[in-house]
Amino acid sequence: MNKKQKKRVILLGTSAFVLMVLALTLFLSLQRYNMTPTETFRVNITDEMSYSQLVDTLDCHQSIGNHAIFGTIAHLMKLPSRMHPGSYKIAPNANMLATIRRFCIGGQDPIRITINKHRTIESFCTFIGNKLQFSADTLLAYLQSDSVCSRYGLSPATIFALFPQNTYEFYWTITPTAFLNKMEQESDRFWESRQSQLESMKMTREQVLTIASIVEEETNCNDEKADIASVYLNRLRIGMALQADPTVKYAVGDFTIRRIRGEMLQYDSPYNTYRYAGLPPGPICIPSAASIDAVLKNKKTEYLYFCAKEDFSGRHNFAATIAEHQANAKRFHKALNTRNIK
Repeated sequence: MNKKQKKRVILLGTSAFVLMVLALTLFLSLQRYNMTPTETFRVNITDEMSYSQLVDTLDCHQSIGNHAIFGTIAHLMKLPSRMHPGSYKIAPNANMLATIRRFCIGGQDPIRITINKHRTIESFCTFIGNKLQFSADTLLAYLQSDSVCSRYGLSPATIFALFPQNTYEFYWTITPTAFLNKMEQESDRFWESRQSQLESMKMTREQVLTIASIVEEETNCNDEKADIASVYLNRLRIGMALQADPTVKYAVGDFTIRRIRGEMLQYDSPYNTYRYAGLPPGPICIPSAASIDAVLKNKKTEYLYFCAKEDFSGRHNFAATIAEHQANAKRFHKALNTRNIK
């Protein structure tokens, strides 16, 4: 290597070192910048979202602070062409460089969803559709599809069996199929510790859930649920119609009804247990674990009837005979009339 070549190598080495130092200095300086929202928020990046739309969304929450620095980092990391769909939490003082990197690699934050009682599949789909990327209509189409439901051994009438009340975590970009698969796993996990009780009753999950959904609608008093469940189980055993008021409300589609009247009892629906014997086609809501366990307890009583107490405490009087029940009902109806409850 001659003298001129040595000088060139030294110059190139020096230039590379200087560039490395400058790059490191730039990197360290850029690491000092944070996002500036006043409170934590989420930004949802869709497949169709452009870089400018992302910036606009961040601006709505006043979270960028220094646009020049944000733009420099974003373009150095090629964010405009690497935006990864997902839902991302942006907290006050979140590091700007780390935040942009998350946008590039899809480091999204899971969404916690608490599934409580839903009375209709439509309300459930609206609830879920407002939290995840797929729409309520898309989920509804899945849950009303015979072929989709059959994959899980269910039908559109029994699909509520797939959604135990609890709090779950999902990624915003989850597909409807992956959502249902996860819920199947959660449902199986819920039933693991209850399988022996289920088998001893010689009932299916869906049958227990259907009774539990009626119990759920009858009372908020957990200590009464086993007694209420015993009434319906006793009626089933002797072939007596369930005659459950909540099933009438479900059939009519009006959950605000406070007093079931004669014409409602004649409403023609397989869910109207005054007109049709046996269990309705499926659950009339998503029941709580307390209601499910009340059914699985399979409490032995002689009760065939119950009626709300006339003190409007939300509790009930139970009876084994029609005479006892009529006396209880008479007091309750008198209280309804006194309060002019129609």
